[in-house]
Amino acid sequence: MRKTFASISLDLDDKWTYLKTHGDDQWKEYPSYLDYAIPRILDFLDKKGIPITFFIVAQDAKFDHNKEVLREIANRGHDIGNHTFHHDPWLHLYSEEDIHKELEIAENHISQATGVKPKGFRGPGFSFSPRVIKVLAERGYVYDATTFPNILNPLARAFFLSTSKLSKEEKEQRKGLFGSWKDGFRSIRPYQWKINNMQLLEIPVTTMPLFKVPIHTSYILYLSSFSPLLGISYFRFVIFLLKLFRIQPSILLHPLDFIGHDDTTALSFFPAMNMESQKKLKVMSKVMDLLKKHYHPVTMAKHAQSILDDGNVKTSELPLKSA
Repeated sequence: MRKTFASISLDLDDKWTYLKTHGDDQWKEYPSYLDYAIPRILDFLDKKGIPITFFIVAQDAKFDHNKEVLREIANRGHDIGNHTFHHDPWLHLYSEEDIHKELEIAENHISQATGVKPKGFRGPGFSFSPRVIKVLAERGYVYDATTFPNILNPLARAFFLSTSKLSKEEKEQRKGLFGSWKDGFRSIRPYQWKINNMQLLEIPVTTMPLFKVPIHTSYILYLSSFSPLLGISYFRFVIFLLKLFRIQPSILLHPLDFIGHDDTTALSFFPAMNMESQKKLKVMSKVMDLLKKHYHPVTMAKHAQSILDDGNVKTSELPLKSA
């Protein structure tokens, strides 16, 4: 029996992006782990024979010292997506004009660094607004992958903000971080946004069918920090439900899924950063093996094209009045 697709993507958030969102002024020095994280991730994916999509933060692509390692992503056959230039989780507050500027400068730097012009997008911190979707459609993007139908979004935001160094005003600015409780009611299946006379495919970050709780690998690792058996058993149950409901999942990874406290202690506020990198890699290996056993892993671009070719995708009207 032919396996169905499962797309895999990685938000290439650098060390400075986490510090920025967390309110640590050290982010302004742009501390980075890309020099060792990207080769580690690429070698892991090579061993597994898995192609994925890397959503790149274009500020990193601007730095000359990152260009060689970023180009290696494309050289090894992986897909490239846009994760904005500044990585502001409050992108939903931008005007249309500012969104156009943000995407344009990001596209230019990503293209120059990797040789690939991105046609897919994910907002930082799952930052979503009708304005962003409209601008993406106007700029010719094929798909958006920002929506995160997860009922735990408010709890995740509350936990993150409670551990942050942010002022009251900065916390207000970040109140859209990770999305709202309403996002838990969004579909976990792909659909087309209809914007005036344009359309844009939405591929949500998959959450657990029925329960709408996270299944991305950072969450699996968080559970595994208490018990590796718990984390893997959880993912086995997830796959059972995905197959039961015939859902082709879109699985989200992060660089911190491959980095442990033995690499950096500056990100101890992030869940599962109390684990060593080798322990994380063992869990990630089991997760990817399970995924390959039941699905055919592909990039977001290939997943998007297969959905569009199939033609059997629902349409959702974009509420531009709330933009």
